[in-house]
Amino acid sequence: MTKDTATQDNIAQDPSAEQLYPSRVVLTTYPSQHGIEPIPLKWGAKTAAERGPVLASRQPDSFGKRNAIGAGGGSYCIYRALAVAIGALGPSHRPDFRLTEPTNKIGPFPSWSDPSKIVSMDPWGHATVEHFGDYLEKGIDVRPTIAITKAHMKLAEIDEAIRKGDLRCDGDVVTEGGELKVVKVASEPVWYLPGVAERFGISEANLRRALFEDTGGMYPELITRPDLKVFLPPIGGLTVYIFGNPDYISDPTKRLTMRVHDECNGSDVFGSDICTCKPYLIYSIEECAREAQAGGVGVVVYFRKEGRALGEVTKYLVYNARKRQEGGDTAANYFKRTEFVAGVKDMRFQALMPDILHWLGVSRIDRFISMSNMKYEAIVNSGIEIVERISIPEDRMPADSKVEIEAKIADGYFTTGQLPTADSLQSVKGRNWDEIAH
Repeated sequence: MTKDTATQDNIAQDPSAEQLYPSRVVLTTYPSQHGIEPIPLKWGAKTAAERGPVLASRQPDSFGKRNAIGAGGGSYCIYRALAVAIGALGPSHRPDFRLTEPTNKIGPFPSWSDPSKIVSMDPWGHATVEHFGDYLEKGIDVRPTIAITKAHMKLAEIDEAIRKGDLRCDGDVVTEGGELKVVKVASEPVWYLPGVAERFGISEANLRRALFEDTGGMYPELITRPDLKVFLPPIGGLTVYIFGNPDYISDPTKRLTMRVHDECNGSDVFGSDICTCKPYLIYSIEECAREAQAGGVGVVVYFRKEGRALGEVTKYLVYNARKRQEGGDTAANYFKRTEFVAGVKDMRFQALMPDILHWLGVSRIDRFISMSNMKYEAIVNSGIEIVERISIPEDRMPADSKVEIEAKIADGYFTTGQLPTADSLQSVKGRNWDEIAH
């Protein structure tokens, strides 16, 4: 018996394999193939009914009607597959969406029907039950890609700000117990490929080929189904935290304080002091709460783009290279070390970032708490006004983060202070290995 024959016999003897997937393997589909009739999807339509649902499910009742490539759940679709493989979840499981409706109404806004404003998320993704219930009743596996809820946040740093008198408990924005009242929005990525390509100034064909090749050929329909214009990529999404009345976000008579923050697990969660991510995040939460208490509204948008979207492994490799390089960890060589390892210094490419702001109905940001030139330019170029830019206060910067901050300012990041010189960049150094030896 050959190895291949033994493998086939093992599969044949495993009843669970046949129960899970009784039909033949379908590697890809084609536009003119028998049984392939996608539900019409008109991106940028004025109403949800005219636009149609986004459908990517491969369940039997939905397979031939799919109008999107990929799988729901973003990066978590892999865990769903694992749950099915080990028998923890049935492959035909259908969610019960009763009682899951949004806690707060957001939109619709004119930007939802402007295909140039929103290309990386489904503006109707939170309204599956409301607008696409008839599809659900027919057994079509339409899934939400946005959820809206309410919560209280309890942070030690906020307790300290209250103790110092920097933030007050008003019972409205901040409870008497020091908890922040927030409305939260979670969104998974939904890419309208023609719009994404246009946003980056490339052809849709090049975008599709690159997505196919650099995901290991994971999605053949990127090549074989040019008629399907929507792709659900297996990447992290974003979360919005709203402080105050969500209706004020789109109200030009109300002040809006905002931070757009990209994930940094080491700092945001575990307090690593090699960067300013957590201090900036906490500072922005305080400022957003204060804005809400003053009659405006505050918003923090948190993107899952760890390590400038290079990933945490790459980030730690760069950390090691920075600390070991000749001359020490200097601001002058900050970006060079990243480029040596990753090939680029940043892969966040903020061109898609403003989409969530347009979904929220933002037309003006009164106080933008960010030093990033890329974020600022992306937002302004998308048609949103930024009145004032706010940098992180000097006293919030950890000592070892000065390398990062000075390098970024030299690279064009916003500052109200002096611009660093070539000599000063050489003199700004972080800890060496001896100082962080364990």
